[in-house]
Amino acid sequence: MRIACSLGSLLSINEVLQCSEIISKTNTDTLWVPETWGMENFSMLGAVSAKTVKQKIGSSIINIFSRSPSTIAMGAATVDSLSNGRLVLGLGTSSLPIVESFHGYKFEKPLLRMKEYVEIIRLVLSGKQVNYDGEIFKLNNFTLLIKPQRTEIPIYLAAINQKMVDLAWSVADGVIFYLRPLNEMKQTISNMQTKKKIDVTCQIITCVSEDSDEAIERAKKTVAFYISVGGIYREFLAKNGFENETTSIFEEFKKSGFKSNHMLVTDSMLQSLAISGTPDECKKQLTSFMNAGIDLPILQFNPIGDTMDSFKLFKKTFLDE
Repeated sequence: MRIACSLGSLLSINEVLQCSEIISKTNTDTLWVPETWGMENFSMLGAVSAKTVKQKIGSSIINIFSRSPSTIAMGAATVDSLSNGRLVLGLGTSSLPIVESFHGYKFEKPLLRMKEYVEIIRLVLSGKQVNYDGEIFKLNNFTLLIKPQRTEIPIYLAAINQKMVDLAWSVADGVIFYLRPLNEMKQTISNMQTKKKIDVTCQIITCVSEDSDEAIERAKKTVAFYISVGGIYREFLAKNGFENETTSIFEEFKKSGFKSNHMLVTDSMLQSLAISGTPDECKKQLTSFMNAGIDLPILQFNPIGDTMDSFKLFKKTFLDE
Protein backbone atom coordinates (compact mmCIF):
# COMPACT_ATOMS: atom_id res chain seq x y z
CA MET A 1 0.00 0.00 0.00
CA ARG A 2 1.32 3.43 -0.96
CA ILE A 3 1.34 5.96 1.86
CA ALA A 4 2.33 9.61 1.71
CA CYS A 5 2.51 12.25 4.37
CA SER A 6 2.27 16.03 4.53
CA LEU A 7 4.29 18.02 7.05
CA GLY A 8 1.79 20.74 7.80
CA SER A 9 2.21 24.47 8.18
CA LEU A 10 2.10 24.22 11.98
CA LEU A 11 5.65 22.85 12.00
CA SER A 12 8.75 25.02 12.13
CA ILE A 13 11.34 24.84 9.37
CA ASN A 14 13.67 22.79 11.56
CA GLU A 15 10.85 20.42 12.52
CA VAL A 16 10.00 19.84 8.86
CA LEU A 17 13.64 18.97 8.18
CA GLN A 18 13.90 16.69 11.23
CA CYS A 19 10.71 14.85 10.27
CA SER A 20 11.92 14.57 6.66
CA GLU A 21 15.10 12.87 7.81
CA ILE A 22 13.06 10.37 9.82
CA ILE A 23 10.74 9.75 6.85
CA SER A 24 13.76 9.07 4.63
CA LYS A 25 14.32 5.83 6.56
CA THR A 26 10.79 4.56 5.82
CA ASN A 27 8.97 3.31 2.73
CA THR A 28 6.85 6.45 2.50
CA ASP A 29 5.93 7.04 -1.15
CA THR A 30 5.83 10.84 -1.24
CA LEU A 31 6.63 13.60 1.21
CA TRP A 32 4.39 16.59 0.56
CA VAL A 33 5.32 20.07 1.77
CA PRO A 34 2.54 22.68 2.04
CA GLU A 35 2.64 26.39 1.32
CA THR A 36 0.23 28.79 2.98
CA TRP A 37 1.62 32.13 4.14
CA GLY A 38 4.67 30.85 5.99
CA MET A 39 7.43 28.73 4.48
CA GLU A 40 8.14 29.35 0.79
CA ASN A 41 7.55 26.10 -1.02
CA PHE A 42 10.38 25.69 -3.51
CA SER A 43 12.99 26.58 -0.86
CA MET A 44 11.56 23.95 1.48
CA LEU A 45 11.29 21.33 -1.27
CA GLY A 46 14.97 21.82 -2.06
CA ALA A 47 15.91 21.51 1.60
CA VAL A 48 13.71 18.44 2.09
CA SER A 49 15.16 16.77 -1.01
CA ALA A 50 18.59 16.96 0.65
CA LYS A 51 17.24 15.08 3.68
CA THR A 52 15.73 12.23 1.66
CA VAL A 53 16.89 9.77 -0.97
CA LYS A 54 14.08 7.65 -2.36
CA GLN A 55 10.86 9.47 -1.48
CA LYS A 56 9.15 11.61 -4.09
CA ILE A 57 8.90 15.26 -3.04
CA GLY A 58 5.55 16.97 -3.61
CA SER A 59 4.33 20.56 -3.46
CA SER A 60 0.94 20.69 -1.82
CA ILE A 61 0.23 23.16 -3.13
CA ILE A 62 1.87 25.86 -5.22
CA ASN A 63 -0.56 28.75 -5.62
CA ILE A 64 -0.83 29.70 -9.29
CA PHE A 65 -1.75 33.33 -8.56
CA SER A 66 1.44 34.15 -6.65
CA ARG A 67 3.98 33.16 -9.33
CA SER A 68 4.08 33.32 -13.10
CA PRO A 69 3.89 30.00 -14.97
CA SER A 70 7.48 30.48 -16.14
CA THR A 71 8.66 31.04 -12.55
CA ILE A 72 6.89 27.88 -11.41
CA ALA A 73 8.48 25.93 -14.27
CA MET A 74 11.91 27.29 -13.28
CA GLY A 75 11.33 26.32 -9.65
CA ALA A 76 10.12 22.87 -10.66
CA ALA A 77 13.11 22.28 -12.91
CA THR A 78 15.48 23.40 -10.14
CA VAL A 79 13.97 21.20 -7.42
CA ASP A 80 13.68 18.24 -9.78
CA SER A 81 17.41 18.51 -10.48
CA LEU A 82 18.26 18.92 -6.79
CA SER A 83 16.19 15.84 -5.94
CA ASN A 84 17.48 13.76 -8.85
CA GLY A 85 14.10 13.57 -10.55
CA ARG A 86 11.77 13.12 -7.57
CA LEU A 87 9.48 16.16 -7.77
CA VAL A 88 5.69 15.95 -8.01
CA LEU A 89 4.33 19.40 -8.83
CA GLY A 90 1.07 20.06 -7.02
CA LEU A 91 -0.79 23.15 -8.24
CA GLY A 92 -3.85 24.90 -6.86
CA THR A 93 -5.80 28.13 -7.27
CA SER A 94 -5.87 28.90 -3.53
CA SER A 95 -8.84 31.14 -2.65
CA LEU A 96 -10.10 34.67 -3.15
CA PRO A 97 -9.17 35.98 0.34
CA ILE A 98 -5.60 34.70 0.13
CA VAL A 99 -5.03 35.74 -3.48
CA GLU A 100 -6.53 39.23 -3.14
CA SER A 101 -5.65 40.08 0.48
CA PHE A 102 -2.25 38.41 0.83
CA HIS A 103 -0.91 38.63 -2.74
CA GLY A 104 -2.74 41.62 -4.17
CA TYR A 105 -3.99 39.96 -7.35
CA LYS A 106 -7.54 39.71 -8.66
CA PHE A 107 -8.99 36.22 -8.26
CA GLU A 108 -10.19 35.97 -11.85
CA LYS A 109 -10.78 33.05 -14.22
CA PRO A 110 -9.17 30.41 -11.98
CA LEU A 111 -10.13 27.51 -14.25
CA LEU A 112 -8.75 29.05 -17.44
CA ARG A 113 -5.69 30.26 -15.55
CA MET A 114 -4.97 26.74 -14.32
CA LYS A 115 -5.34 25.29 -17.81
CA GLU A 116 -2.87 27.81 -19.24
CA TYR A 117 -0.43 27.27 -16.36
CA VAL A 118 -0.31 23.53 -16.97
CA GLU A 119 0.19 24.05 -20.71
CA ILE A 120 2.97 26.63 -20.25
CA ILE A 121 4.79 24.72 -17.50
CA ARG A 122 4.88 21.60 -19.65
CA LEU A 123 6.15 23.57 -22.65
CA VAL A 124 8.90 25.23 -20.60
CA LEU A 125 10.00 21.93 -19.06
CA SER A 126 10.31 20.41 -22.52
CA GLY A 127 13.45 22.50 -22.91
CA LYS A 128 12.26 23.93 -26.20
CA GLN A 129 11.66 27.57 -27.03
CA VAL A 130 8.20 28.63 -25.89
CA ASN A 131 5.89 30.89 -27.82
CA TYR A 132 2.46 30.82 -26.23
CA ASP A 133 -0.63 32.78 -27.19
CA GLY A 134 -3.28 32.27 -24.53
CA GLU A 135 -6.21 34.31 -23.31
CA ILE A 136 -4.39 35.23 -20.10
CA PHE A 137 -0.70 34.65 -20.88
CA LYS A 138 1.36 35.45 -23.95
CA LEU A 139 5.01 34.29 -23.97
CA ASN A 140 7.60 35.02 -26.61
CA ASN A 141 10.88 33.15 -27.15
CA PHE A 142 11.24 31.80 -23.60
CA THR A 143 13.79 29.01 -23.14
CA LEU A 144 15.19 27.60 -19.90
CA LEU A 145 18.90 28.29 -19.49
CA ILE A 146 19.35 24.98 -17.65
CA LYS A 147 18.69 21.51 -18.96
CA PRO A 148 15.82 19.98 -16.96
CA GLN A 149 16.51 16.73 -15.13
CA ARG A 150 13.30 15.47 -16.74
CA THR A 151 11.37 16.99 -19.61
CA GLU A 152 8.14 15.68 -18.06
CA ILE A 153 7.40 16.27 -14.36
CA PRO A 154 4.14 14.87 -12.93
CA ILE A 155 1.57 17.60 -12.33
CA TYR A 156 -1.25 17.11 -9.82
CA LEU A 157 -4.13 19.57 -9.43
CA ALA A 158 -5.88 20.39 -6.17
CA ALA A 159 -9.59 20.22 -6.95
CA ILE A 160 -12.78 20.91 -5.04
CA ASN A 161 -15.62 21.87 -7.36
CA GLN A 162 -16.58 19.72 -10.33
CA LYS A 163 -15.13 21.96 -13.05
CA MET A 164 -11.67 21.76 -11.50
CA VAL A 165 -12.12 18.01 -10.98
CA ASP A 166 -12.93 17.69 -14.68
CA LEU A 167 -9.86 19.75 -15.59
CA ALA A 168 -7.64 17.59 -13.39
CA TRP A 169 -8.80 14.44 -15.16
CA SER A 170 -8.39 16.16 -18.52
CA VAL A 171 -4.89 17.65 -18.25
CA ALA A 172 -3.13 16.41 -15.10
CA ASP A 173 -1.30 13.29 -13.98
CA GLY A 174 -3.06 13.27 -10.63
CA VAL A 175 -5.58 15.02 -8.41
CA ILE A 176 -5.29 16.21 -4.81
CA PHE A 177 -8.51 16.15 -2.78
CA TYR A 178 -8.97 17.72 0.66
CA LEU A 179 -11.87 17.93 3.12
CA ARG A 180 -14.09 15.83 0.90
CA PRO A 181 -16.81 13.68 2.52
CA LEU A 182 -16.09 9.97 2.15
CA ASN A 183 -19.32 9.02 0.38
CA GLU A 184 -19.12 11.91 -2.08
CA MET A 185 -15.45 11.27 -2.77
CA LYS A 186 -16.06 7.57 -3.41
CA GLN A 187 -18.76 8.41 -5.95
CA THR A 188 -16.68 11.11 -7.65
CA ILE A 189 -13.62 8.88 -7.95
CA SER A 190 -15.69 6.02 -9.33
CA ASN A 191 -17.33 8.27 -11.93
CA MET A 192 -14.13 10.00 -13.02
CA GLN A 193 -11.86 6.96 -13.15
CA THR A 194 -14.18 5.25 -15.63
CA LYS A 195 -13.35 8.07 -18.08
CA LYS A 196 -9.58 8.10 -17.57
CA LYS A 197 -7.21 6.73 -14.96
CA ILE A 198 -5.09 9.25 -13.08
CA ASP A 199 -3.41 9.07 -9.67
CA VAL A 200 -5.98 9.97 -7.01
CA THR A 201 -4.60 11.44 -3.81
CA CYS A 202 -6.38 12.89 -0.81
CA GLN A 203 -4.75 14.87 1.94
CA ILE A 204 -6.36 13.75 5.19
CA ILE A 205 -6.19 15.64 8.47
CA THR A 206 -4.54 13.09 10.77
CA CYS A 207 -4.24 13.27 14.55
CA VAL A 208 -2.97 10.28 16.50
CA SER A 209 -2.47 10.00 20.26
CA GLU A 210 -2.59 7.34 22.94
CA ASP A 211 -5.44 9.47 24.33
CA SER A 212 -8.28 9.15 21.82
CA ASP A 213 -10.22 12.16 23.11
CA GLU A 214 -7.14 14.36 22.82
CA ALA A 215 -6.64 13.35 19.19
CA ILE A 216 -10.31 13.84 18.35
CA GLU A 217 -10.34 17.33 19.86
CA ARG A 218 -7.21 18.26 17.90
CA ALA A 219 -8.76 17.03 14.65
CA LYS A 220 -12.02 18.86 15.32
CA LYS A 221 -10.12 22.11 15.85
CA THR A 222 -8.38 21.68 12.50
CA VAL A 223 -11.62 20.91 10.65
CA ALA A 224 -13.35 23.88 12.34
CA PHE A 225 -10.48 26.17 11.30
CA TYR A 226 -10.81 25.33 7.62
CA ILE A 227 -14.60 25.62 7.70
CA SER A 228 -14.35 29.00 9.44
CA VAL A 229 -11.79 30.64 7.15
CA GLY A 230 -12.30 28.68 3.93
CA GLY A 231 -15.48 29.72 2.19
CA ILE A 232 -14.94 27.23 -0.64
CA TYR A 233 -14.72 24.31 1.82
CA ARG A 234 -17.70 25.61 3.78
CA GLU A 235 -19.86 25.83 0.66
CA PHE A 236 -18.77 22.45 -0.67
CA LEU A 237 -19.42 20.66 2.61
CA ALA A 238 -22.79 22.38 3.00
CA LYS A 239 -23.81 21.04 -0.42
CA ASN A 240 -22.64 17.54 0.46
CA GLY A 241 -24.40 16.58 3.66
CA PHE A 242 -23.10 18.98 6.29
CA GLU A 243 -25.14 22.17 5.90
CA ASN A 244 -26.25 22.32 9.54
CA GLU A 245 -22.75 21.71 10.86
CA THR A 246 -21.02 24.23 8.61
CA THR A 247 -23.60 26.92 9.41
CA SER A 248 -23.30 26.35 13.16
CA ILE A 249 -19.49 26.28 13.09
CA PHE A 250 -19.25 29.47 11.03
CA GLU A 251 -21.82 31.36 13.09
CA GLU A 252 -20.00 30.45 16.30
CA PHE A 253 -16.72 31.53 14.72
CA LYS A 254 -18.19 34.97 13.94
CA LYS A 255 -19.29 35.30 17.58
CA SER A 256 -16.27 34.00 19.48
CA GLY A 257 -13.53 33.04 17.04
CA PHE A 258 -11.93 29.63 17.48
CA LYS A 259 -12.63 29.41 21.21
CA SER A 260 -15.32 26.75 21.07
CA ASN A 261 -16.61 26.30 17.53
CA HIS A 262 -14.74 23.00 17.16
CA MET A 263 -17.25 21.51 19.60
CA LEU A 264 -19.86 21.82 16.84
CA VAL A 265 -17.96 19.42 14.55
CA THR A 266 -20.05 16.27 14.88
CA ASP A 267 -18.56 12.80 15.18
CA SER A 268 -20.10 11.77 11.85
CA MET A 269 -18.56 14.81 10.16
CA LEU A 270 -15.16 14.11 11.66
CA GLN A 271 -15.22 10.44 10.61
CA SER A 272 -16.06 11.47 7.05
CA LEU A 273 -13.27 14.05 6.77
CA ALA A 274 -10.37 13.12 9.05
CA ILE A 275 -8.44 10.41 10.84
CA SER A 276 -8.16 10.75 14.62
CA GLY A 277 -7.81 8.62 17.72
CA THR A 278 -5.46 5.98 19.07
CA PRO A 279 -3.05 4.20 16.73
CA ASP A 280 -5.42 1.24 16.31
CA GLU A 281 -8.42 3.49 15.72
CA CYS A 282 -6.51 5.52 13.15
CA LYS A 283 -5.40 2.45 11.21
CA LYS A 284 -9.04 1.31 10.90
CA GLN A 285 -10.12 4.76 9.74
CA LEU A 286 -7.38 4.82 7.10
CA THR A 287 -8.87 1.64 5.62
CA SER A 288 -12.18 3.47 5.11
CA PHE A 289 -10.43 6.15 3.05
CA MET A 290 -8.56 3.56 1.00
CA ASN A 291 -11.85 1.84 0.26
CA ALA A 292 -13.17 5.09 -1.24
CA GLY A 293 -10.81 4.58 -4.18
CA ILE A 294 -7.87 6.74 -3.13
CA ASP A 295 -4.63 5.56 -4.73
CA LEU A 296 -2.39 7.54 -2.41
CA PRO A 297 -3.60 8.78 0.98
CA ILE A 298 -1.61 11.82 2.10
CA LEU A 299 -1.63 11.82 5.89
CA GLN A 300 -1.45 15.41 7.11
CA PHE A 301 0.57 15.28 10.31
CA ASN A 302 -1.02 17.46 13.00
CA PRO A 303 1.16 17.45 16.12
CA ILE A 304 -0.29 16.93 19.58
CA GLY A 305 1.93 18.20 22.39
CA ASP A 306 5.64 17.97 21.66
CA THR A 307 6.07 17.88 17.90
CA MET A 308 8.82 15.30 17.67
CA ASP A 309 7.28 12.95 20.24
CA SER A 310 3.99 13.24 18.37
CA PHE A 311 5.70 12.54 15.06
CA LYS A 312 7.39 9.42 16.43
CA LEU A 313 3.94 8.01 17.30
CA PHE A 314 2.63 9.07 13.87
CA LYS A 315 5.55 7.28 12.21
CA LYS A 316 5.10 4.16 14.32
CA THR A 317 1.38 4.08 13.50
CA PHE A 318 1.49 4.61 9.75
CA LEU A 319 5.01 4.48 8.31
CA ASP A 320 6.77 1.55 9.98
CA GLU A 321 4.83 -1.20 8.22
